Amino acid sequence: MKKIPMLINGEWIYGDAEALLDVGNPSTGKVIAQISNASQAQVEEAVRAARIAFESDEWRQWKAYERGQLLIDFAHYIRQHAEEWSLLECRDVGKPLTQARADIEAAARYFEFYGGAADKVMGDTIPIEDGLLNAVVLEPVGITVHIVPWNYPIQITARSVAAAIATGNAVIVKSAEDTPFTTHAITEWFAEKLPKGIFQHITGLGRDVGPYLTTHPDINHITFTGSVPTGIAVMKAAAENVVPVTLELGGKSPNIVFADANMELALEGVVRAIIQNAGQTCSAGARLLIEETIKDTFLPQLVQKFQAIQVGPGEADMDMGPLLNERQHTKITTLLRQAKKDGYVITGGEPLTIEGYENGFYVQPTILDGVPPNDPLAQEEIFGPVLTVLTFSSVEEAITLANGTDYGLVAGVWSQNIDTAHYVASRVQAGQVFVNNYGAAGGIQMPFGGYKKSGIGREKGFVALRNYTQMKNIAIRYAPPIQH
Repeated sequence: MKKIPMLINGEWIYGDAEALLDVGNPSTGKVIAQISNASQAQVEEAVRAARIAFESDEWRQWKAYERGQLLIDFAHYIRQHAEEWSLLECRDVGKPLTQARADIEAAARYFEFYGGAADKVMGDTIPIEDGLLNAVVLEPVGITVHIVPWNYPIQITARSVAAAIATGNAVIVKSAEDTPFTTHAITEWFAEKLPKGIFQHITGLGRDVGPYLTTHPDINHITFTGSVPTGIAVMKAAAENVVPVTLELGGKSPNIVFADANMELALEGVVRAIIQNAGQTCSAGARLLIEETIKDTFLPQLVQKFQAIQVGPGEADMDMGPLLNERQHTKITTLLRQAKKDGYVITGGEPLTIEGYENGFYVQPTILDGVPPNDPLAQEEIFGPVLTVLTFSSVEEAITLANGTDYGLVAGVWSQNIDTAHYVASRVQAGQVFVNNYGAAGGIQMPFGGYKKSGIGREKGFVALRNYTQMKNIAIRYAPPIQH
């Protein structure tokens, strides 16, 4: 049985506790590895090591372009091992191999992008008066904690870690207990390249290890991606020490389809937006808002496409893979069983058994129709391949429905009328709005984050570099003031 160690203070170690945690393959239901559950003492050691490393002359002497070159070199390394790492992600998460390959390439792009940006993080000067040089400089915040979810482990590790290292911080990554493989692979490379303590990887149950990190007084920034309740807990814990957070939380994102939309493009976009990673995506297009005049033609075509979706093990590389684990499978199937009793299911709604993979966590992609807009099925994040259909009769009603949840992460607008598309995009409360597309192939350069309970702050793009820097104003008197 493969055992995945942690990296703390430059040493590969296991947890203090004797018991190891099982890591399963969602496609087969079989245990494929084990990890440690880090103790509070081990987290303390990691934070001490990070502080020593961050303040060391060795790390301070690294020039920005040297940090950048390291990240670019790593992007090349990822691409050289793309197929091997894609298989790791596929087996760990259960997603189809094609989707895993896209995640590996996205990770490479994050390291490449922030590698190129490392020596371009610049301050400014402010003209105050003659004889006074007033400079604004950007400095690394210090120790950054990155709490990574299980649905996109390599992408979400890459997007925040790359920005943090580019700006000169010491990072501690806590991977999800279900999906440690690719984060461990990243750690192996950085362990050989960086001073000890600059990059550390901790494993364990989120409910145990997470609070050790989020309540620690010597942490300088926390990046968390996950559920709203856990995000609130992270924010409360960080507030005790006045530690800033970047939170990327849930979503109930709408695809808004108007009568004048390109129907074929809209159909494909709506399907992709909900079956990607079996719907286990914060930005999944989980609500279809459709103009009522085209519902009777659009919905039957959508049902046909859902019924044609091929579901199977990740390595078989079909349209959709399994859910992550038994807990997730039980949650989704229980919800769908009730939805079926309530008469909302128009296609799907059942667990699936795949021949040869009977213990995998499969479910049919599902469409729900007739759900009231205020029902939990239309309001709450399901995190599975479940699409809820709502109708509207006017532009204003579409906007009201789109904004009618606690979330505001992503939205899609499908219309060939530029006036309508722009008007709706400008009024939908979402951090990203796509017009006649959805997702933009990862969008490495595009700021990503949410309105309302979908989060705080932004990931991706140049703006994310500010998460890992702090601003200092330096005023230097270099000549007597001119006497008037």
